[in-house]
Parts: sequence; structure tokens; C-alpha cells
Amino acid sequence: MSDYVIPTPPVTSIPVASGGAFPVRRVYCIGRNYAAHAIEMGHDPDREPPFFFQKNPNNLDTTGDFPYPPHTSDVHHEAELTVVLKSGGKNIPVERAMDHVYGYALSLDMTRRDLQGEMKKAGRPWEIGKAFERSAPIGPIHTVEEIGHLDEGAITLKVNGDLRQEGDLNQLIWKTPEMISYLSEYFELAAGDVIMTGTPSGVGPVVKGDVMEVEIPALGKLSVTVT
Repeated sequence: MSDYVIPTPPVTSIPVASGGAFPVRRVYCIGRNYAAHAIEMGHDPDREPPFFFQKNPNNLDTTGDFPYPPHTSDVHHEAELTVVLKSGGKNIPVERAMDHVYGYALSLDMTRRDLQGEMKKAGRPWEIGKAFERSAPIGPIHTVEEIGHLDEGAITLKVNGDLRQEGDLNQLIWKTPEMISYLSEYFELAAGDVIMTGTPSGVGPVVKGDVMEVEIPALGKLSVTVT
């Protein structure tokens, strides 16, 4: 018999392309990790120390629908490669970091840009602009055993068939092993952790009815409709 005083919240999981489901523990997101995106957001593209923010596990959404959120009139798409971990630890050396990767998925870091901008100006946290319900549409995980490790390859996003975002994974300022190693200096990483690796330039607004399509050749396509 459980001692919990309320019903146990459901476990958030991501489907695995080869079968099964990946349970999610934490979601880390890196900011301004492509030089061209840093420039378009008004920042220096030089390699500054990385910085991270978090979304909540249940912000991840696999339905293919993105409900336009309240209290905003400027919701932006950010296409991203997501890395998921099968193990973790503290102070992980860069040269061992990829040993902890289970696989990769296509994702979107949907952002209430107007609310994020207000928080930036006030020097306050970004969660109101980043960590709202269903703010992280995500596709199925493809395992390392299936596709190997991804350190290069095109990443694109189309809205209603028009190309909006285009980059290459080799343009990441902080590479996947560096992100894992850096995070492990400040947090104890573990199996179930998810890292959203940043977005290339071309972010922009969406409206109800838009269809967003993210593609990385090794991972296929993720199609999400704004509802």
C-alpha cells in the first residue's frame, strides 16, 4: 500500500523508434549555441561560457499538436536536436561523455518570446517564456546503436513548406560531449536526463494553423501543427 497522500503523477516518457519508451528525469536546454542565432538575438557570437535553463519533463509533448499558449502574441519556433542519456554522474570527462548517450530525437523549443523578453529586461528567470505546457514538441528517440552519434548533418525547419531555419550540427558552438561534461560539473546527471542542444538562426513567430516541420536526415521529420 502506498503512503502517498495524492495520486502519483504520471511518468513522462518519449517513444523509442525501435520499441519501448524512455522515461524522462530532467530537461536541460542550452542557450545561444549556434553563432548565427546568437547574432540574430543581439549577442556576440564568440565562444562564451555555456549557459543553461530548464524545461519541465511534462513540457515534452509527442502528440504532434502545439496548442497556442495564453498571455502571448509572439510565440517562436526553435528547431533543435535533443540528446537523451542512459547514465550520468558528476564531473564527467569530455572524452567519456558520449558513453552516457542513449540516443537522439528531433524537438522544438517553443518560446513565448514577448514574455521571455520582458523577463530578460527585468533580470528575471525565463521559465514563463520557456517552460509552459506542451512547449517542447519532440519526436521518437533513435538509439546510438541504430544511427551512431550525430556530430554533423543538416537541421532545418519549414513552416507551411517555407524554409525558416537552416544549419548544420557541426555548427554547434558547444558540442554534445562538452555540454554533458559542463553540466555534470554543476548537476549530477543521471539516466533519463534530456539535453536540448540549441537552435540555428531563423527563429520566428507562428500562428494557429501553421504546420512546422523539423528535419535532420538521420532522424527523419517531426511535423507539429499549431492549434
